[in-house]
Amino acid sequence: MEGTVVKLDRGFPLVRCSDGTSVRCEHATALVKGERVRAVIGDRVLVSVPDGHDKGIIEGILPRRSSFVRKDPADRTAHQVLAANFDLVIIAEPVVQLNRRRLERELVLAHETGVRVAVVLTKADLAGMGDAEATRHEVADLAGKSVDVLLASIGDADSIERVRELLAEGEVAILIGKSGVGKSSLVNMLAGGEVQDVGEVRARDGKGRHTTVDRVMVDIPGGGRVVDMPGVRGLGLWDADAGLGAAFADVEELAASCRFRDCKHADEPGCAVQAAVQSGELAQARLDSYRSFAAELQEVRERRDEARHMRGEKASDRRRRRGR
Repeated sequence: MEGTVVKLDRGFPLVRCSDGTSVRCEHATALVKGERVRAVIGDRVLVSVPDGHDKGIIEGILPRRSSFVRKDPADRTAHQVLAANFDLVIIAEPVVQLNRRRLERELVLAHETGVRVAVVLTKADLAGMGDAEATRHEVADLAGKSVDVLLASIGDADSIERVRELLAEGEVAILIGKSGVGKSSLVNMLAGGEVQDVGEVRARDGKGRHTTVDRVMVDIPGGGRVVDMPGVRGLGLWDADAGLGAAFADVEELAASCRFRDCKHADEPGCAVQAAVQSGELAQARLDSYRSFAAELQEVRERRDEARHMRGEKASDRRRRRGR
């Protein structure tokens, strides 16, 4: 029968089956052998429960309609899928001490999934209303028109309701952000109860400690479902050219007017991007981020191609595997 992986922790995946039952599962040996394919949170899977067996067995993973992918922190030539089959990526960042560089990276990864993207600025109550709204406008300019940017405060029910309205009934969102930004508190407010542990928060800066260690799909009354992702420190880019283009649409639009198609936006003649920096239309820091991410993606491609060459892998092999 079919089911959905609704929880991943240090034990076995919990699968909610189509008949309404939930069962802890292990992976079939044939599934994980060789390419080490494993189900992630949100995956639709095929499950069998053999007689006399205390766990279900995940026999297959159905094609994913969306996935959140990063470079595997343990292997510079491999990728890691963290979640699958979602409709929205919500990026949580605190209003106070906002990390703009990390937000840019999160936007690249979020846009690469191909689904809707939103930014929720948490702990708005720790900043004055004017400061919080100014930060929201700044982030909205950075994120672009296609991204909803909302302020949220645990003590403000209206702000939580606006976040809930991002997700239609039947849809799934993944909530990403570093540890201590208030993701678990936000999920609890959305769910209307204590479904996630919340760590203590320092009064001076609103930072909390890491509490969520598993990935769990939470039902939201009147809405869809949210996957509370543990605070992910490593957000290395993998195949994220489309995400880079979407997150830096302003730079890419300018680049279309460069004299040379392969312009690196450094010191080439006729560079429209450098001209925009010199005129003040584009911030130098914005261009620096774009070039840094582009260089990171190029390095990943080179390392991946080198690893494939060392394995003797052919291009036809890669195309055949992608088609499976």
